[in-house]
Order: sequence, then structure tokens, then C-alpha cells
Amino acid sequence: MIIDAHHHFWRYAPGEFAWISEPMAKIRRDFLPTDLHRELTAAGIQGVVSVQARQSIAETEWLLELAAAHDFIRGVVGWVPLAKPEGRAELARFAAHPKFKGVRHVVQGETDPHFLRRDDFNTGIRDLAALGLRYDLLILEQQLPEAIAFVDRHPRQVFILDHLAKPRVAHPEFSPWRERMHELARRENVFCKFSGLVTEADFDNWTEAQLRPYWETVLTVFGPRRLMFGSDWPVCLVACSYARWISVVRNFLAPLSADEQRSILSGTAAKAYGLTL
Repeated sequence: MIIDAHHHFWRYAPGEFAWISEPMAKIRRDFLPTDLHRELTAAGIQGVVSVQARQSIAETEWLLELAAAHDFIRGVVGWVPLAKPEGRAELARFAAHPKFKGVRHVVQGETDPHFLRRDDFNTGIRDLAALGLRYDLLILEQQLPEAIAFVDRHPRQVFILDHLAKPRVAHPEFSPWRERMHELARRENVFCKFSGLVTEADFDNWTEAQLRPYWETVLTVFGPRRLMFGSDWPVCLVACSYARWISVVRNFLAPLSADEQRSILSGTAAKAYGLTL
């Protein structure tokens, strides 16, 4: 079995997706389960984890409705207002759903450079572990020092780093990203998704060779048992097709043992998110 540990669904509305800029205009449309299922079938992928795209309770409810209606959606990472008093009740409500696996907040979009230090947000994070929920960490590479300190406040919380912390692939400067990833990976409660790289590169001119050093870094520091495959569909479509991305991943996986490949393609996601395969 292969699990795509990171993708999104949405009904496109310009006011709600202002981050989809003109160079990304091809994804200014609806992306729904039937669209993704065609891609999965062609690629031989059996399951997915659906991740929030809007910071909205309504979207979290919608994703869980989709998950209940489609068996291939194995888990949902939604949004809950963790920094607000009502966050705890919303968490408890969603945690009752068997496919609700975790929460994500768009920290990369916060204007406060010290958002991850906020006491109210950290109080919300402490509620996750008690409910057996994970936290997806969406940050930019320059936020890695803050993220490391944040993770250290919650040693019993499972964290899943999205998109390798978005390194600047278009203008490759491996340092200090590489050193900071080494440091973050020392925390055994942190997992990493190999996803989102092509949209940090030049959309039209990226190469597999350009991405390989990033792959080698996360494989080295996290190892196959804390590294998982994700597509970031449909965002990835601005830079490559679903089929091309899975081909790149398979090429990178080729030198690894069958057991290591299984970990990255499904085992790590199942362990990190508590999925039933």
C-alpha cells in the first residue's frame, strides 16, 4: 500500500485563496475527491491524508464529511482555533471522529515572528496529546529556530513537519537550512513529509538533480522510519503533474531496501497519524 500523506481539497473562491497568485492560476478551480481519485488510481496509490487549506471550522467539518464518504481518505488534518478558549471544545468534538488525526495552523503566514512562543497557542497544543492528536508544522525555513524551541516545549507531542520547512530551492542556499534540519531531527517526536519541494523551485525549470540534495538531507537526518511521502496535490500542479512527482520519489527511493521504501511510502504515515492500512 502507498499513502499520500499530504494533499488538499477545495471549492475555489478567490477571496478565500488569495495566496494562489497569478503564476499559480492553473489551480484556481475546484479540486474534489473524484479529481484526486483519478490521479491515485493511475499512480497505484491506495490512500491519502487530507490536510486543511483554510483556517476554518467549516472546512474541517467538510473534510470529515468527505472522509466519511470516501474510503481512500484515511485521515484528516484539520484546523481548530487552538489559541482561543473555544479551541478545547472543538478539539474534543472532532476527536470523536475516527478519521480526525491532527491539527494544522498556517504558521508560515503569521506576521508575528514569535507566534510559536504565544502562551495561548501553546496551551492549545498541550490539549492535543491528551486526545491522541498530532500537529502538522507548517513553517518557512527561517522559522526553524523558533520551531525547534517550540517542539522542545512539548516533548510528548507528535509533530509532523510539512514540506521540509520550505527550503529556498529556487535560490539554493543549503546553509543554515541543512544544519537546522539536523538539529530538529534530533527530536524523536518529529516526523517529516517529503513534499512541496517543486513549488519552492522554479516552476518551469526545476530538475530532479536540483531536488536530490534536499532528499538526501532529510533521509539522512530523519531516516526512513520518520520520513513520509506526500504530493501536496493540487498545489504541486503549478510545477509538475502528480505522475511526475511520484516518478521523482520512486527514483529517489530506488537504492533503498524494500523495507525502507515501505516505511516512506506508507509505514511512517501509518505510525505518525495512527492510520489503519
